[in-house]
Amino acid sequence: MITSNNPAWSKVLAKPAREFPLTPLPLISGEIPPQLTGTLYRNGPARLSRGSQKVGHWFDGDGAILAVNFAEGQATATYRYAQTTGYQAETKAERYLYANYGMSAPGGFWNNWLKGTKNSANTSVLPLSDRLLALWEGGKPYALDLDSLETKGIDNLGDTLETSFSAHPKVDPDTGEIYNFGVTPGKPTKLYLYRCAPTGRIIRQNSIDLSGCPLIHDFVLTQKYLVFLISPVRINLVPVILGIKCFSDAMQWQPQLGTQVLICDRENLSVVSQEITEPWYQWHFSNGYEDQDGEIAIEFVRYDDFATNQYLKEVASSQTKTLAKGRLWYVKINPQTGRVTKNAQLLDLHCEFPIVASHQVSKLWRYSYFLTHGSGVMSEQEFFNAIACFDRETGNVTIADMGMHIYPSEAIYVSQPGNLETGWLLSVVYDGNSDHSEVRIYQGDRLEANPLCRLALPSTIPHSFHGIWQENFESRK
Repeated sequence: MITSNNPAWSKVLAKPAREFPLTPLPLISGEIPPQLTGTLYRNGPARLSRGSQKVGHWFDGDGAILAVNFAEGQATATYRYAQTTGYQAETKAERYLYANYGMSAPGGFWNNWLKGTKNSANTSVLPLSDRLLALWEGGKPYALDLDSLETKGIDNLGDTLETSFSAHPKVDPDTGEIYNFGVTPGKPTKLYLYRCAPTGRIIRQNSIDLSGCPLIHDFVLTQKYLVFLISPVRINLVPVILGIKCFSDAMQWQPQLGTQVLICDRENLSVVSQEITEPWYQWHFSNGYEDQDGEIAIEFVRYDDFATNQYLKEVASSQTKTLAKGRLWYVKINPQTGRVTKNAQLLDLHCEFPIVASHQVSKLWRYSYFLTHGSGVMSEQEFFNAIACFDRETGNVTIADMGMHIYPSEAIYVSQPGNLETGWLLSVVYDGNSDHSEVRIYQGDRLEANPLCRLALPSTIPHSFHGIWQENFESRK
């Protein structure tokens, strides 16, 4: 029974997710588009408890990766936990041992100091030609087999990765080069920038000193620049080191600092400009590019403050009370000075997980896709139950409304072969009414219509964070 104390979305988080081996997916309705060939990968926190112990924050859950492969009108799927060192040790001990984003280690200072923070490998994925990287922004990637999802171990990207590698890398659609960053707390805190070959090997890196210890989750890649909008959240590291507070509880919202605009050259990774603008917080960007006047245009989901972190903490307990409304926003920036020249809200819809087609990353684009609320939602604390498409030329919004207690994951756009401007949207959907998970495929330009295809998954998949589509590699055929 679904009650206000037992929201429908929480059922899938109540117990650890169950892995499954390579399994054919039966059709629920429709048919798989015959041209759809490749693999959808998704990653998210799949275990939020061990025995009677609960995690402190949604971000603490152990990562599990779903791979759904499409070929010749058929689909198969595999689902496995990333076998990180921390996951294996805690499985053996049958209890939590490490500090995490929302948890201090049992034993306080000594365990925090000796064991460090657990790499949960739970945020995103990056497929390369010979391996899949499971990403978590506080540490190094874990490499997995592209097909079986067997964990191979820590990946140092050519033996040159010294610190963390964020969960939001950007891939240049023309060259295949990968850009990313990592943050190392300290005095000073350092922002590391990476430029990688398509193989994942780091070919250039640079570090930049930061003021205080900010929380940086995502960035923007344009044709010329890497752009960081560093919100005024600062981590007080002393209580974290002493084991008195976890990272989440040690984060302080300091609006008087404003949002720092940091622009770097994407070729040599050097600083181009820095400036301060008004305070806000954002987790995710849709995209960015240089317009005809040479200014940088960026679209993102903006929050008034950092209450979103408290809301996400409450997800782990299945009792969301905090209101944190994200809205689609737009800024323009002079790259030579870092000054914001335009700052405007685009839509009043509560939304998150904005994406664009992968071939449009760093370029002018027309359609943005994101999760939002559809019918039957009585509170903005409720999980998203719809996928939306925002037409930036007309201002129109079209919505695939799942209905009451049905929750899509971040939608992934897949272009049709030979026609980049037409494609499909793929989402892993949890149905809280019947407690099952499925894969849905929508026609990208007809979201209001019924899905083209629905495929049943063999077990429920907890709400995940990020995913990616990968065409089948020639080496795997």
